[in-house]
Amino acid sequence: MRPFYILKALLLTSLFISCAENEKRSQNTKERPNIILIMTDDQGWGDTGYNGHPHLKTPNLDDMAAKGVVFNRFYSASAVCSPTRGSVMTGRHPLRYGICTANCGHIKPEEITLGEMVKEVGYTTGHFGKWHLGTLTQDTIEANRGGRPQHHEHYAPPWEHGFDTSFVTESKVPTWDPMVTPDRSAGDVSMALEVGKPFNTSYWTGPGEIVTENLDGDDSRVIMDRVIPFIENASKNKQPFLSIIWFHTPHLPVLTGENYRSPYGDLSEDQQHFYGTLTAMDEQIGRLRNTLEKLGVDENTVLFFTSDNGPEGKSTKGRTQGTTKGLKGRKRSLYEGGIRVPGIMEWPGKIPSGLQVQTPCFTSDYFPTIAQILDIDMNRFNRPFDGVDLLPIVSGAAKKRDKNLAFRFNKQAVLINGDYKIYSKDDGHTFELYNLANDPSESEDLAATYPDILKQMVAEWNQWKVSQEASAAGNDYTKSQP
Repeated sequence: MRPFYILKALLLTSLFISCAENEKRSQNTKERPNIILIMTDDQGWGDTGYNGHPHLKTPNLDDMAAKGVVFNRFYSASAVCSPTRGSVMTGRHPLRYGICTANCGHIKPEEITLGEMVKEVGYTTGHFGKWHLGTLTQDTIEANRGGRPQHHEHYAPPWEHGFDTSFVTESKVPTWDPMVTPDRSAGDVSMALEVGKPFNTSYWTGPGEIVTENLDGDDSRVIMDRVIPFIENASKNKQPFLSIIWFHTPHLPVLTGENYRSPYGDLSEDQQHFYGTLTAMDEQIGRLRNTLEKLGVDENTVLFFTSDNGPEGKSTKGRTQGTTKGLKGRKRSLYEGGIRVPGIMEWPGKIPSGLQVQTPCFTSDYFPTIAQILDIDMNRFNRPFDGVDLLPIVSGAAKKRDKNLAFRFNKQAVLINGDYKIYSKDDGHTFELYNLANDPSESEDLAATYPDILKQMVAEWNQWKVSQEASAAGNDYTKSQP
């Protein structure tokens, strides 16, 4: 282990020991809940059965939505994958630590991750599926950055960031036969790769450990085959667990097997593959929930579901069949269609069943919510967080957030304050204003109509920008620790 990680581990340990000694938490005398975070890849706001899709079949997500809380305005913290994943892992905007877009930056060792936070209070941790927060090897040329000397600084695998068990890829793989290069009709297949030959992205379980078996067929099933033994083992040992499951579905290349295409046989071949891969993934979510019930841990497990951003492509054509359900923009855009994504939270007996939440929430909220569930004082980490605890919102105790949602990506800037949203395409020099309650498609710019609202929100975004840039300069890491 590198020296910085040893120092970091000692620091985290001292923080939590001090916390336990000083506060004598009640959590020490009651069973801690298991935590599962599921994220899909490029699944749009409209890409679920429960949200009224005309063709797509997602019975297990529909059941989860019926038995849990649905966030009708849930947002990814960015319009592409890596930054959003960073927000989940830290509760902080990814530009605070240099993850600007896909294949940009990495989780820095100074950051405190979900895995590290929960391990210090007795959890076993596992990360499964896509990682995309740094490279997994410095020795093997693979994926987008792995093994290339110019990217050695971005080596940041999950096993160095708080995860006991890993089964991960650096970046994308095909949604069927994930290690094999598919036909180019599946979309986003490099001309440098030969169809039917290796895709040149591997599943890794540790330093130098590449998986070679049980990698055929549906990629979501391949992932879940590793998740379930991890959960079974933790349950057998009566140890609380954190399981992060980041499916590749429905990111390009998109393809699936005949049994998943057949329910959509009257649609186009592209639609059959796109809908089929989501139905295959949904089947694995059902398998996961059934396992929790069989093990008798379902009522002591908090389950979250979301997507990392809106749907790929400029429109629904080819294998980019994802839908925003009429929202403006798609992946890479900070308009609603690029960042409003499915959001579900299920915790049987602990949070309401069938509740529809209208308050805007986003992926940065997971970290503080889990900290609150585990009675962890985040003030001890001595740095700014962008998320809030979701529990008061899902319980009905709070109708509004005490912190607004701020975004910054690729010269776009956004602040969401309840029903109002400001949007900039020039990194905050000029802004549009929308009332999302009346105009979710962002068709009417109200900047000239409500100049006072615009002025107040722009000032708040600029204030947030100062904090974000201070973090990016490393100021969060130089503060004295308690």
